[in-house]
Amino acid sequence: MQNLETPSDGRPRVTVAAVVERDGRFLCVEERTAGSADLVINQPAGHVEAAESVIEAAIRETLEETGWHLVPEAVTGIYLWRHPASGRSFLRIAITGRAEAPEGEVRLDEGIERAVWLSREELLRERERHRSPLVLHTVEDYLRGERHPLSLLKPMLG
Repeated sequence: MQNLETPSDGRPRVTVAAVVERDGRFLCVEERTAGSADLVINQPAGHVEAAESVIEAAIRETLEETGWHLVPEAVTGIYLWRHPASGRSFLRIAITGRAEAPEGEVRLDEGIERAVWLSREELLRERERHRSPLVLHTVEDYLRGERHPLSLLKPMLG
């Protein structure tokens, strides 16, 4: 689950999101953010952890938040967004790919109520519940055919 903390020096936090489409529907989560009882809609998303590549983070977050295994195929986009109320900044890397169902039961991250497949039209109707404007923006970019090779991401963690 995406933590909204930003380093005290104001630098953006690096996050990932999975943009997964199947039969015209996109894999999303309904989640509760810290300190709120309201459910918001997001893609499977979260922070890149220490010594973890962006691709590894996208695979892990997708599994932890939805129970689906992400098979990464391309980068949809890299987005710098600043939350208007908190001033916190996020550098979000959106990875697209296909999802494969896990075998057995998966326990979802704390705060995640459920995984849900939503069409673009359903996402438009639920816009006020999106965790950020990046939810719809990344879907729109995906639908416009924006795909960049995964080789764009160069992990040098050694």
